Amino acid sequence: AIYALCYGDLLMMCLYRTRPYEVESGSATRLFDYWMDTCKKQLAKGTTRGDFKRTVRKIVEDFDTLPLEGEGTKPRVGVVGEILVKFHPTANNQIIDVIEREGCEAVVPGLIEFFLFGIAGAIFQKDPLGRSSKGAFGSRIALKVLEKFRSPVTKALERSSRFEPPASIYELAEYASEILSLCNSMGEGWLLTAEMVELIRTGAPNVVCTQPFACLPNHVVGKAVIKELRRRYPESNIVAVDYDPGASEVNQLNRIKLMISVAKANLADKEAE
Repeated sequence: AIYALCYGDLLMMCLYRTRPYEVESGSATRLFDYWMDTCKKQLAKGTTRGDFKRTVRKIVEDFDTLPLEGEGTKPRVGVVGEILVKFHPTANNQIIDVIEREGCEAVVPGLIEFFLFGIAGAIFQKDPLGRSSKGAFGSRIALKVLEKFRSPVTKALERSSRFEPPASIYELAEYASEILSLCNSMGEGWLLTAEMVELIRTGAPNVVCTQPFACLPNHVVGKAVIKELRRRYPESNIVAVDYDPGASEVNQLNRIKLMISVAKANLADKEAE
């Protein structure tokens, strides 16, 4: 299951990073489909550590050498939010397609961070909430084990010329702690805030915060922190979008397109400096 999460996050990162700039239309998606099929078959028969290392290295190498043009010239738009709406194309009305169709590059933080966030809760809540020291110790052990599982991906991305490894869960916690308490653990909790900070700090200051209509946790850790993020990071360009079966899709699109128009204007101003 851990290998599957690692494969999924890596392939998603590689596809979204390269598809907006591909020289041959559809080449990134074909490469993605090939490796997705390969990983599924590998996982079905049972993956060894050696297989995992080789596959990860080859995936990064293949996407590193995929012919691209105009790389890095489009605004980077991050997508964060409630876990289902963030990842499920039907739930977010194909937001990645919308972003790419508007001439931007989508950036989506990985799924595995959500599970790391859940494990790390006992560590960061030990002192303020008086949680068990044993629980915090167990969480540190679990995070080290997962870090070891994930290390081939991190190393491959560090060696890459096109991709960068994601921040560790401890770095993410540090980002969030400057803005809100790490005791915010309902739903996506402080992780949502941390992901927005990471996106801003890594060249994707344009962010869509997706959430189900009236999702109370996201109002606290999503919408409520936008003003402070804008104060700390003046270059940030964040919009919160509610998704609900009864919500107007036109209104959602208009909000995203307005944010993207600002993103393009900001990028043009930056290039003109």
